[in-house]
Amino acid sequence: MSNPSLLILAGDGIGPEVMEQVKRIIGWYGDKRALTFDVSEDLVGGAAYDAHGVPLHDDTMAKAQEVDAVLLGAVGGPKYDDLDFSVKPERGLLRLRKEMDLFSNLRPAQCFDALADFSSLKKDIVAGLDIMIVRELTSGVYFGEPRGISVIDNERVGVNTQRYTESEIARVARSAFELAKKRGNKVCSMEKANVMESGILWRDVVNEVHQADYADVELSHMYADNGAMQLVRAPKQFDVILTDNLFGDILSDCAAMLTGSLGMLPSASLGLPMANGRPKALYEPVHGSAPDITGQGKANPIACILSFAMALRYSFDQGAEADRLEAAIEAVLASGARTADLMGPEGGTPMSTTDMGDAILAALDASV
Repeated sequence: MSNPSLLILAGDGIGPEVMEQVKRIIGWYGDKRALTFDVSEDLVGGAAYDAHGVPLHDDTMAKAQEVDAVLLGAVGGPKYDDLDFSVKPERGLLRLRKEMDLFSNLRPAQCFDALADFSSLKKDIVAGLDIMIVRELTSGVYFGEPRGISVIDNERVGVNTQRYTESEIARVARSAFELAKKRGNKVCSMEKANVMESGILWRDVVNEVHQADYADVELSHMYADNGAMQLVRAPKQFDVILTDNLFGDILSDCAAMLTGSLGMLPSASLGLPMANGRPKALYEPVHGSAPDITGQGKANPIACILSFAMALRYSFDQGAEADRLEAAIEAVLASGARTADLMGPEGGTPMSTTDMGDAILAALDASV
């Protein structure tokens, strides 16, 4: 059998720095666990624009469609702020999501015990937190038509369309229910059915899918604005949160800060199974390109490494090895190792990006 294949798109800003540590982890699995990947690399975002004049070359898109999983670092930066909207770095990422049909975005918010003091909320509220937000990723207001800016009656009018079909809602609902069955068996679906027709349809379809195939999973509904409040009031009431593209974007960033740092949060974007049974998949850290610290060795690589752990779990059926990697990270954090974003008020000397990679590799060595 051939090795599983990975396409690495490091992207812009700190993307290449954190991805370098992921490549070291991938190499460790080949050397120490006989788990070898066929890895190729290419450009996305601003890096692709600089080389090709577009944020994602057609050849790169074709490669992404062929591999078992894509690992992405980050895209964007102030250098590209004045580009036309159609070629901004973020359009490369959106094209990957849309053309790979990655409709189910998994955004975990897990608070490691060693970092419970770093949250902006009280320790007892976030300690032990383990939430999964399932965000619909390829439809809704970010993709709906009509859209654009026009002039009507001598003033500019901006239009975006919130649009969902039954099938789009049903498939992401199934993704959330299936995930919940492997976790705490609870789904809370969030929308705005009180003021939006798309929210009424969302709630109806989620109920239909639940009643037809997942009646054994506990289902609740919540308006998304109340959901944002509840996330900072009592986040541990949730297990899996199911929501649409726009609200998922907002709620997942809100949940992110419960854990103390964006530098700790991975994500997975999954589509339908390919011929080999593996889902179309893209894995990326939640943090951005952080141009203010690019090239300084200050970036926290853990979110990107945890994204690879998600790839092990969801693309390659290597749950035990994903557990091993997550446990190694937890052990490193418990030892007091910190990058600059995780330094507490007591101060100290932060580790570099490479030093954190060294520490995680040493913890992995100790696990075998």
